[in-house]
Amino acid sequence: MRLLITNTCELSIRKQCKLMQISRSSVYYQPKGEPKENLRIMQMMDKHIFEEPTAGVLTMQSMLFENGISAGYERIRRLMRLANIRPIYPRRHLTILKEKQYIHPYLLQNLNITGVNQVWEIDITYIPMKKGFMYLTAIIDVYSRYIVGWGLSNTLDANASLEVVKEAIVRHGKPQIINSDQGSQFTCKIYIEYLQAEKVKISMDGKGRALDNIYIERFWRTIKYQYVYLNPCESGLELYAGIRNWLDRYHFRAHQGIDRKKPAELFEMCA
Repeated sequence: MRLLITNTCELSIRKQCKLMQISRSSVYYQPKGEPKENLRIMQMMDKHIFEEPTAGVLTMQSMLFENGISAGYERIRRLMRLANIRPIYPRRHLTILKEKQYIHPYLLQNLNITGVNQVWEIDITYIPMKKGFMYLTAIIDVYSRYIVGWGLSNTLDANASLEVVKEAIVRHGKPQIINSDQGSQFTCKIYIEYLQAEKVKISMDGKGRALDNIYIERFWRTIKYQYVYLNPCESGLELYAGIRNWLDRYHFRAHQGIDRKKPAELFEMCA
């Protein structure tokens, strides 16, 4: 499909991708320039964080050593940041004053979620590939477990995640609340001001809290173990098509967390 997209066409790259239902980021994908061993380390740590969510740099260092890999503290810390691996533990409050205005309280405590588009959860995660990696942003409707929006990008830039939010709102309408962690993508001016203009309530996890964004965290585990780790992709387009096909199955599969209902049917029925 990538060969069908060209700069010589009268249509823009954006319009060509939209017509073919292809992510623009996947068209522009270039493998990240990390050595093979670093890519292997990142994938091992990405898997390990699901088994031990509190694993920090020293724990990862011990895990790697047990698997025959010797890596220094600074190297592991850099690769964890590159793979967006964030251990869960109480952290010191280090928010600088310039960013403090973009931090919002957690609004989901004891909230009774009774319908679709009441609460969305958004997050971004690292996706390993055969010769590099990309980042996946996804938004889950908490009531139905339906993925209302998702997208791939080459960077952790806030614009990529914001684009996913905008497309989800255009397609499904506005949620009452959207919850995220306090990552840089969600504590920046463009993200906050857009949601405020749309009159969407902003909720954010407390630092180091394991369960505040639990539904999207569970989704990461599911898609990685059922698709990503089993099917390492060569290109961005292959990854995009693979995730899209996997989601088609995911949405029409019964889920225990919603009384064996199917996310797509529940979302459409209640929308």
